[in-house]
Amino acid sequence: MSEVTERPVAAPEVEPARVTRSRRPTRWTAALAVVVVVALASLPYVVFSGTTDTLVNFLILLTVASMWNLLAGYAGMVSVGQQAYIGVGAYIVLYVGLHGVGPFAAIPVAAVGCALLAVPVSLLLFRLRGGYFAIATWVVADLFRLLVSRSQTLGGGTGAGVSGFQGVNPTLLGAYTYWASLAVSVLALTAAYLVLRGRTGLVMTAVRDNEVGARSAGARVTRAKRFVYLIAGAGCGAAGALVAVSQQFVQPASVFSVEWSAKMIFVTIIGGIGSIEGPIIGSIVYLVLQQTLSQYGAWYLILLGGVAVVVAIWFPQGLWGLLSRRLNIRLFPVGYWLWRPGPGPGMMSHPGTVSAGPHGVGSTHP
Repeated sequence: MSEVTERPVAAPEVEPARVTRSRRPTRWTAALAVVVVVALASLPYVVFSGTTDTLVNFLILLTVASMWNLLAGYAGMVSVGQQAYIGVGAYIVLYVGLHGVGPFAAIPVAAVGCALLAVPVSLLLFRLRGGYFAIATWVVADLFRLLVSRSQTLGGGTGAGVSGFQGVNPTLLGAYTYWASLAVSVLALTAAYLVLRGRTGLVMTAVRDNEVGARSAGARVTRAKRFVYLIAGAGCGAAGALVAVSQQFVQPASVFSVEWSAKMIFVTIIGGIGSIEGPIIGSIVYLVLQQTLSQYGAWYLILLGGVAVVVAIWFPQGLWGLLSRRLNIRLFPVGYWLWRPGPGPGMMSHPGTVSAGPHGVGSTHP
């Protein structure tokens, strides 16, 4: 009787799983961003000054909304007092202008000054959580408004004009203001993108979802929150400086108005909170609604509120969340895609989860 020799069967080779930032190559996104920025920078040569003045307001709103989204959408710190840094940034331009510093040179000074001011303010605010934190930020903004209103050097409650514009051609001044606004907004979006792609971005979203769990996992929660709060303060300070430059006048009731926070929240919720693209889409929608509905007086505000309610109820992830979910695209890939081994093409799972199928493709967000 012959013996049958069993030969060992080689195990099939398994393709290792891959983790990428996006489903598609992002080079085209970077190239498109460069083209858009160059096209926007050339607008003063091809459009009237009224158009660039409108775009200055759009870019200022985009900057402050991006900073608020960084705080609330990613770090879970809902603030209704970011107008504190808008006002302080505007008054820094006014103050340094009295000492011979040009208004455009004062913009980075305002950003740095607001970031430094955010350090002691954060030491007080970070003792609070949730709604208490939100109300405290409002109190801080109102405190700054009262302090500035008592300074006669800065114009008191009636405000004062910004110096340094004497002898400058109005058309050229409008172009300079537009280019400065564009530079600040691009830097704000770039800063948010770089922060969210790093370790701090992971800590921020962990804090937003469960701060106790993040601390127990060893994350340096307080340092990450303070870092983000300083960036948001610097961004809003630069936006406030642009407000002072564009209006050439600073008045405390205007620059410290809670209406700034209302606009930030509206734009972010409409566009999509928790995404860099959200404030961009929201700012565009707000600009369109403002230009088309402002002639209707009080109905304009009613319609804005109605749009916000509809989006918040039926599209909680905002307009960009609706588009990105259906088209499976992200212009700013700050999360991760997990490509599981297997021959199937896979599917995208819900944001923040990983698909459970053996051949699926999942997405995670920091």
